[in-house]
Amino acid sequence: MIDEGKSKDLPLREDIRLLGRILGDTVREQEGEGMFNIIEQIRKSSITFRRNSDPSARAELERILNGLTPDATVIVVRAFSYFSHLANIAEDLHHSRRSRTHLIGGAAPRPGSIKRSLDLLEQERVDGEAVRAFFEKACVVPVLTAHPTEVQRKSILDIEMKIARLLTERDRSQLTPEETESNLDSLRRTVLLLWQTRMLRLTKLAVIDEVENGLSYYTQSFLEEIPRFYNRLEDNLGKSYPQLPEQGLPPFLRMGSWIGGDRDGNPFVTAQVMQQTLCLQSTRIFDFYLRQLHKLGADLSPTRLLVQMSDELLSLAQRSPDKSPHREDELYRRAISGIYARVAATARKLDHMQINRQEVGSAPAYADCAEFASDLNILTRSLESHKSHLLTRGRLRRLSSAVKVFGFYLAPLDLRQNSAVHEVVIAELFSAVSSVDYLKLGESERRQILLSELSHDRPLVCPFRTYSEETQSELEILRMAAQMQIQYSQEALPNYIISKTSDVSDILEVALLLKESGIFRPQVGLLGMNIIPLFETVEDLQKAPQMMEELFSIPQYRHWLKSRQATQEVMLGYSDSNKDGGFLTSCWELYKAEIKLVEVFEKHRLQLRLFHGRGGSVGRGGGPSYQAILAQPAGAVQGQIRITEQGEVIASKYSTPEVTRRNLEIIVSATMEASLLKTHQTATLPRSLQVMDRLSGLAFRAYRKMVYETPGFEKYFWESTVISEIAELNIGSRPASRKKSTAIEDLRAIPWVFSWAQCRLMLPAWFGVGSAIEDWLKEEPKGMGILKEMYASWPFFETMISNVDMVLAKTDIAIASRYSELVNDAALRELVFPQLKAELERTIRFVLEISGSQELLTQNPLLSRSIRNRFPYIDPLNHLQFELLKRYRAGDHQDRVKRGIHLCINGVAAGLRNSG
Repeated sequence: MIDEGKSKDLPLREDIRLLGRILGDTVREQEGEGMFNIIEQIRKSSITFRRNSDPSARAELERILNGLTPDATVIVVRAFSYFSHLANIAEDLHHSRRSRTHLIGGAAPRPGSIKRSLDLLEQERVDGEAVRAFFEKACVVPVLTAHPTEVQRKSILDIEMKIARLLTERDRSQLTPEETESNLDSLRRTVLLLWQTRMLRLTKLAVIDEVENGLSYYTQSFLEEIPRFYNRLEDNLGKSYPQLPEQGLPPFLRMGSWIGGDRDGNPFVTAQVMQQTLCLQSTRIFDFYLRQLHKLGADLSPTRLLVQMSDELLSLAQRSPDKSPHREDELYRRAISGIYARVAATARKLDHMQINRQEVGSAPAYADCAEFASDLNILTRSLESHKSHLLTRGRLRRLSSAVKVFGFYLAPLDLRQNSAVHEVVIAELFSAVSSVDYLKLGESERRQILLSELSHDRPLVCPFRTYSEETQSELEILRMAAQMQIQYSQEALPNYIISKTSDVSDILEVALLLKESGIFRPQVGLLGMNIIPLFETVEDLQKAPQMMEELFSIPQYRHWLKSRQATQEVMLGYSDSNKDGGFLTSCWELYKAEIKLVEVFEKHRLQLRLFHGRGGSVGRGGGPSYQAILAQPAGAVQGQIRITEQGEVIASKYSTPEVTRRNLEIIVSATMEASLLKTHQTATLPRSLQVMDRLSGLAFRAYRKMVYETPGFEKYFWESTVISEIAELNIGSRPASRKKSTAIEDLRAIPWVFSWAQCRLMLPAWFGVGSAIEDWLKEEPKGMGILKEMYASWPFFETMISNVDMVLAKTDIAIASRYSELVNDAALRELVFPQLKAELERTIRFVLEISGSQELLTQNPLLSRSIRNRFPYIDPLNHLQFELLKRYRAGDHQDRVKRGIHLCINGVAAGLRNSG
């Protein structure tokens, strides 16, 4: 009897074998038969050892790897790294294949799909009015950030996209033998190109490089898929709720961006960079509009000799510069030519854009995007007037949706800066006009002087004074932001995020800076940007509800919020809270902060919008988005949510149209269910809250004792991981640490997590969990039953344990033990590593007991399969990385040794798909 799971995975195994064979043939041809044989020996030994724990296979593996020359090492690293890349492509295709098979077979809608969400709404008898109200206020925004965890070059990503398209062609089409051979030749050529393309960057990324990388996902996916998503959603809603209006959904789903606006710790984000970013974004969307209009003109060929068209279409066509007698009867084509000419004129006016396909004649630029949308609506209404509704439902409908979503700016760009910078800037501004020493004032005095300054229109900035470079840069940024809002609309720059927010004065300082730039006009109550506090550390999360209570108790601030639809956004940082207090405490303090924030906002009758600063890895708040959103406390979503998408997660979620479609659907479905279904809004039992409070306290103590109180742990971290080498990688425009020190407190959370992932220990995502449960069970001998009940009935706890389960499966203590040998101090090594190992074993034991599983990933067969497929190819990379680190740190600083280390970092990150 054939195992159903294995038969489902057969196409995946065939794809992996095909790509592996092509890669092997490429290596044999390019590097020689001998090198190919060595790689094959390594591959077979690694698979045998990984699957059978055969000690002789491990010995053979180490013998081969230790005997490699430096040049051969680089070839082996590249081969195994590229296999991981190709396996990722095959897995992504297989996920899409299984989804298609599911849909074609007519199976019930899957969790995370819009159809499943609508079925659940119908089961709970959610009426059309509630659904309409949801979409009217909904705001769902995945935000792309430039955090340096994406280790792949864009050139590599582009080649891999082509491989993905070729594999999809084989899977979707019934090819003739000749077409199959042609496809295979194309795959061989593309893999050869991959092999001959440089994997590493030679220079550090500039901010504009990061902007261009982010924009590539719009060309690949977002520009086409987001409008399609809207249209499918509107169709599905129309079937389930026919009483809903037919004019289409408001643009509640948008992609956001930090790239080019996030200057927290990044001195390279300047006013000019921000301006250039918005210009690049605008140019990208204008190029899309012009291409779509050109195609739409070809599509809409109806003649008024055969159909009766509307008077407003006739008027639009008459205003067009297209006077060709060949199209005199083709009003749609003439009208579209006129729209094209106006869009081209607008692109020149806003961005000085060079138009590749010239318009037929001159026309005035659009005053705003609403005028463009209005002209497209004229086309739609006219088509509907002569029974051509079907003709509106293709490109015209998608273009109309795109205009609503992307405007003339493509994506809203967030600004972000650290509160400490604002504090220094404000102090300098005050010192220029008064004797006030702002930095020496207490919090209440700061609030008083800031509110006083915000009560009138008099400028604080003196035009005749020369300020410090930092202050001048901050002022230039905001002046440029004001100019860009006028140029592109307020929606192009809607948000200002304050890192390390701890007091009300942090908010008022930004309000004052916005006033100085003209973005905020307090006398008339017009606040032109959302001022968003970011609470990051455990202490700041604990203080957040009280701080917001004090902020909302200021009448002026409440008045200002009226111009923001009485909505206040609050950002929660997962990264620093985790580095500060450990995974369990971070999760719990975030959850508690949300509960209390909901209460504060309800008291003041304000709309709460939460912005979740989640990273890719579990150690930085990552994990499945669907479960994470549904696990939020009651009242925390309310139809509005923003979530950061960072680093390698962007590529894994949005690199292909189908994967993009699925991930956007998941986020929207989860938001709908969390907001509208009563089953996801039940209050948490007081006993569960008490248990988590105690577990959090115990986990915090265990984590802090290890990371911050163990003598020499900082040294252990720097010597047993690749943190020093990661800091040298050209994978982002920001430095690894906030200060020039090795202190863990100063280290950015991303390289902290990235480093532990590379040595396969994943410490930030589980350390302290096992000790907390063990210590609590000593207090509550029958507590395991309580934990099992919490796991079965509380989405928050189930999601937290599942995420720990997931990361434990990616942890390999045997490999981590090798890296511990890099610690020069044997006594320190013997002090720290046994504690890490014991805590890992404790955590695995309790996670399995709570979930009722015999082994890790019982509940996640897809990841379990993935690990089986890819880990035999990651293990050799870890071994080689370890050996290269030993050589490098012993003084062998040859370029090929350093290059080998960096290639290993790239390969391990690709294999784990969790860099940070």
